[in-house]
Amino acid sequence: MKKLLLFPIGLFLLTVAMAQEETEEKKSGFKKENMFIGGGLNLGGGSRSFTVGIMPEVGYSITNWLDAGIAFNLNYQTQKIEDNFGYVWAKYRSLNYGAGPFVRIWPVNFLHLAFQPEYNWIDVTTIETVNNQKTKASYRAPSYLVGIGYGNREVGRQLSYFTVMIDLGKNINSPYRDQYNHAQPVFRTGVGFYLGRKR
Repeated sequence: MKKLLLFPIGLFLLTVAMAQEETEEKKSGFKKENMFIGGGLNLGGGSRSFTVGIMPEVGYSITNWLDAGIAFNLNYQTQKIEDNFGYVWAKYRSLNYGAGPFVRIWPVNFLHLAFQPEYNWIDVTTIETVNNQKTKASYRAPSYLVGIGYGNREVGRQLSYFTVMIDLGKNINSPYRDQYNHAQPVFRTGVGFYLGRKR
């Protein structure tokens, strides 16, 4: 798990080091017009499961091809748990919230690669279908989201994106994995508003 977390952090540090040459050629220092705030919608689903959530974020465009920041999430998930014969023996509902850093690399203006390790707190309610008995539990779980996406980005002016991600972690309690610990696709779409926008 630690190796999966080290990959996006190492990649981030490498790109920051590479970006120093580019920033030395330009005026150095913090640029307000490179900072953005935004939010996104998180949708996911698979066999007998569905996830919806919101994801506010604060970020900074380090270079013309690199964004980094911190994202927060609040997700609601439902899932039906079945046996080997297809009988649904329980219904599962969870509410989770979490946070983590993100890195988006834009090799071209409309395409990006995304890395987002998160740490999540999850409250779960399980309802057994036979006797309608409810059981509640709380968990914590890391997740290591990676993906690719399409977007519209012009530093200092506008940012919008659609990203398809999966969780590379193996934690069964992750909100992005099913009851068999299979990674579920995560669809995120969002917009960002640059502070001190260029005209």
